[in-house]
Amino acid sequence: MPDIRPFCMPKWGIEMTEGTLADWKVAEGDTFAKGQLLCLIETSKITNEVEAEYDAVLARVLVPAGAEAQPVGTLLAVTAQAGTSAEEIDAFIAVFRPANAPTNPNAATREEPAPAPAPRPIQTNRAISPEALKLAEASGLDIEPIEGSGRHGRITLQDVQQALNAPARPVLVGTLALAEEGKAFASPLARRIAAQHGIDLSGVKGTGPRGRISKADVLALVATPAPMQGAAFAPVPNPPAIVPFDRVRKVVAQRLTQAKQEIPHFYLRSSARLDELLALRKTANLVLGARASINDYLVRAAALALARHPDVNVQVHGATIHRFAHADVAIAVASPNGLVTPVVRQADRQSVTQIAQATAALIDKAKAGRLSLGDMEGGTFSISNLGMFGVEEFTAIINPPQAAILAVGAAARAVCERPDGSAGFETRLALTLSVDHRAIDGAAAAQFLATLKGLIEAPEALFA
Repeated sequence: MPDIRPFCMPKWGIEMTEGTLADWKVAEGDTFAKGQLLCLIETSKITNEVEAEYDAVLARVLVPAGAEAQPVGTLLAVTAQAGTSAEEIDAFIAVFRPANAPTNPNAATREEPAPAPAPRPIQTNRAISPEALKLAEASGLDIEPIEGSGRHGRITLQDVQQALNAPARPVLVGTLALAEEGKAFASPLARRIAAQHGIDLSGVKGTGPRGRISKADVLALVATPAPMQGAAFAPVPNPPAIVPFDRVRKVVAQRLTQAKQEIPHFYLRSSARLDELLALRKTANLVLGARASINDYLVRAAALALARHPDVNVQVHGATIHRFAHADVAIAVASPNGLVTPVVRQADRQSVTQIAQATAALIDKAKAGRLSLGDMEGGTFSISNLGMFGVEEFTAIINPPQAAILAVGAAARAVCERPDGSAGFETRLALTLSVDHRAIDGAAAAQFLATLKGLIEAPEALFA
């Protein structure tokens, strides 16, 4: 027996009743491997990537990409091993029934029915596949009401199967149909397109079976909108632009989602006086000819603080904690491909000038999309600075397997009390430390933050 398997519309969640096959990533007749992306299926909430669970050939595609929404359990395609004949595939499709199809437990006790009369040939001008025509003739099905889902409205085998499996129901028209549906008798995809373009379906005449409004009916209205009398302006279509995750953003999303779900975060907030560091930076840049930013000084300060508090300079791998002799500080960079975190290696052993050169090179590579995996692996601590965007304060998500990340807000002028008791102003920098409570205790994190604050407020130590 050939190994032929059905590929049906999956069910994600209790509320899902139908899905739309947005795109096939494997063409009919192509071989695919386990773990390979087969297709994209849209539900009312998300777009899901469906990966292959075994090696096979996509022998027959029954629902093309972009077709109308299909109920859960609908046969979308058939997979088989290489060399399986088309006749074997046809025979499998002809007898296939969804897992949730109704069954009759008393069928075994009934008498054998009389032989069915020979099928009568169907005379029609409709475009229909040979397999669909054969099944329709054998079952005596009237194909005229069937709305073809194939190319140019061609009736496919699946269309005939769905018509045969459809439960019998009275055909209601006019006000009775509207009362039963509670809205226009339209397909789910037609309703979705109408909502996107602001089209009222109550007065639209459908061309589908039993007057059902189809996607083509709505698209015809979009292409040639009817004039609106008494309206100041016509609604402007504003369909959303659907952009799938690229490889980098997909990895970042997976890692941060996992971090937020699995890592018990706790947060420590503080602020540091920045006036001395600002003055020292200005002088150092003039004397040394460097172009070090405030963030470069923060990398140096964090690296020195990590060297003094090795309990914070760690990574978490499963049930083990890895401690490191040197501080490899990752910096968050917004690149064209999304958020990336290149690493400044052994920042505790580098001067501020060397750190400035290293960060500038990493930022240039990030903006050009040339960061390698080695540039982003192995960090022991991260710094995310949004102060240059005017963000006063925020909390960052830990970048696993690291155990802490520092969020830096904007520097702002604040009222302070001078040693002589008079009031004055100083520049303060907002700091928020996110910590993995599995690996770092609150007291250890607080001591690290106090050391970091001291290095920022007394920046001469950064040149030691």
